[in-house]
Amino acid sequence: MLVAAWLTAGACTGITLTSADSCTVVARTIEWGGSNLNSQYVVVPRGYSEQSFTPSGKADGMKFTARYGYVGLSVEQKEFVAEGINEAGLSAGLFYFPNYGEYEAYSEAEKEHSIADLQLVPWVLGQCATVDEVMVAVRQLHVVTIDPRASTVHWRFADVSGRQVVLEIVGGEMRFYENTVGVLTNSPGFEWHLTNLNNYVNLYPGSAPVHELGGARLAQFGAGSGMLGLPGDVTPPSRFVRAYFYQATAPVQASAQDAVLAAFQILNNFDIPVGVEFKQGEVPSDIPSATQWTSATDMTNRKIYFRTMYDSRIRCIDLRGIDFSRTGYKAAPLDAVKRQPIEEVKP
Repeated sequence: MLVAAWLTAGACTGITLTSADSCTVVARTIEWGGSNLNSQYVVVPRGYSEQSFTPSGKADGMKFTARYGYVGLSVEQKEFVAEGINEAGLSAGLFYFPNYGEYEAYSEAEKEHSIADLQLVPWVLGQCATVDEVMVAVRQLHVVTIDPRASTVHWRFADVSGRQVVLEIVGGEMRFYENTVGVLTNSPGFEWHLTNLNNYVNLYPGSAPVHELGGARLAQFGAGSGMLGLPGDVTPPSRFVRAYFYQATAPVQASAQDAVLAAFQILNNFDIPVGVEFKQGEVPSDIPSATQWTSATDMTNRKIYFRTMYDSRIRCIDLRGIDFSRTGYKAAPLDAVKRQPIEEVKP
């Protein structure tokens, strides 16, 4: 039931930055304004075996064993990794995709080759090293939902070369798209979002020139008038457009770590206040934000960074410091204390 609830009201915004030293950083938010997603980070060693959940509600689907160790960020259950990176530098993440995706119908006869949509990310991270490998391997699977009330998701995969693809399953058919813009949100489909960018052909960085029209002198009130008309609401089409223009106009950073910090700064613009998604009087009061966590992944240096709605400090897990041949499986909450720390400054 928790899975169905999340997949009926989630949101996500993803961007990509490349530093001057040719490191690619993918970053994203994840939203759900109804309750705490109880997110955890998981460390998965090589050789760790799992089994997929099926519509029966049991983990009685496909069995799989990790060839590569990985670190991921999960939602609701430790098995449901929404974002992660493996030791080969492959990044994978799922994004909410309501009303447009459609998986194939679950067949009991194909149970041993079927994987839940919420477990495709950990399967990919454990099996693949490159985008090319992902595109071949995933086609051998039957991706299914584990709850008929839940909506579908689509996925973003990226590797150390900087190549990035989006996977959408529509009408039971897998469709891969080269994501050269590096942006992803939610519905409609990825190609629609690319076409929609043409509705904003008038936008550009900088300031609009002063000009005379109809006897009036028209001049900007402040900086940034070239972006007048940039949509500011939290719908997926508007977030896609805003993310695209913020990303495209961002200065190129010198290093991967600088790009990570720049990505967090850009994604500050996509924090969703918890009340905006609900009618007045129906707003949950037990979480501080609808944007539950934000992450950034440096694939070149094998690092994943995150911050949460409870603690805006940026934390980092460095995969190079983990021996995936010897470490054990670990799952732990993203926040040990669910309270924003405040540092007192004594002048």
